[in-house]
Amino acid sequence: MQLFDAVTLGEPRLTRDGYLVADAKIARTGIQIYSGKEVDPENKQGYRDRAVVRVFRPESEVFSTDALASFAHRPVTNDHPAEAVSAANWRDHSVGMTGNEIARDGDYIRVPMVVMDSAAVAAWKDGKRELSCGYESKIVFDAGTTPDGQAYDAIQTNIRGNHLAIVARGRAGSECRIGDQDAPERGRSPASLNHGDRHMTLKTITVDGLPVETTDAGIAAIEKLRGLLTVADTARATAVSDHAAAIAAKDKELAEKDDEIEKLKKKVVEDAALDALVADRAAVVTKAKALKADVVTDGKSIEQIKRDVLGDAVKEKSADYVDAAWDLKAADTANDSIRDAVRHQDQSTNDAWNDSVFAAAGVDQKKAA
Repeated sequence: MQLFDAVTLGEPRLTRDGYLVADAKIARTGIQIYSGKEVDPENKQGYRDRAVVRVFRPESEVFSTDALASFAHRPVTNDHPAEAVSAANWRDHSVGMTGNEIARDGDYIRVPMVVMDSAAVAAWKDGKRELSCGYESKIVFDAGTTPDGQAYDAIQTNIRGNHLAIVARGRAGSECRIGDQDAPERGRSPASLNHGDRHMTLKTITVDGLPVETTDAGIAAIEKLRGLLTVADTARATAVSDHAAAIAAKDKELAEKDDEIEKLKKKVVEDAALDALVADRAAVVTKAKALKADVVTDGKSIEQIKRDVLGDAVKEKSADYVDAAWDLKAADTANDSIRDAVRHQDQSTNDAWNDSVFAAAGVDQKKAA
């Protein structure tokens, strides 16, 4: 398969004979964009109708010994001819020649070159600076990801150079050009991009605030990616919103459970307090009945029951005074009970004790009396 690449010339110079001599970057590694018609014209792989096919050129292929050697002593042409250059048509297409000192320069192939045709030299002076390699290669349709994380659809292998064309715009980018000085201004009008007998037009599209020159296929790819990014952003926003809603719902559920627990705790405390209050009232009622049998307790508060039992002595007194007087009354009542018990001890018990004392002494209790 014959394909075309693009690069730039290094520091050029004109000889005294008018020739243009330069060291040029002519090809690079990485991913380059092709249309499906370029890489799969017979649609054998199902790629022909695709606007964009990302073709990966690994270092192992670009810088292989055979690939590098194939770019030595190649014809230089002014634009790509419609046919491969050979000995049969060399005179019709060649305007110069590459040298044989082919070298790697970072991610690029660098070659020495000379342009000997005056019309081609004049075109360079007028701003036609970029280079595009014409070469043959084998395309392996095996999708994957580059070491730096870029996705590709196919791999380019068995690269063999045929010619090197001077073009207005090349596929490999503005790095592959004949020098940098007096470079033509960009962006004023679309420039013709020569790929053999095919002509494509570059257009400018703004990507993230930056102007980018690309083909219609490139624009289609960018717009597709923009659409995918929009879908992804929408999905992410929806996921974030759904997550926040779920968290809020869970927080509400937990808050309701905490509130229910607090209510149950409060009820337990209130029930215990009520039990204690009932017990206290029962004790006061029992004591009041003991102190004043005819006292009425139904429907009355504990304080009122105490006042009714204590009488006028606490009529104008405070609740605290009433409680203290009640406690004293209860204590006096308890002491009176003890005294009564002592006073009314069983007399028979005392007589039995006395008898035992007199008997032990050997005294007749009656005579003693």
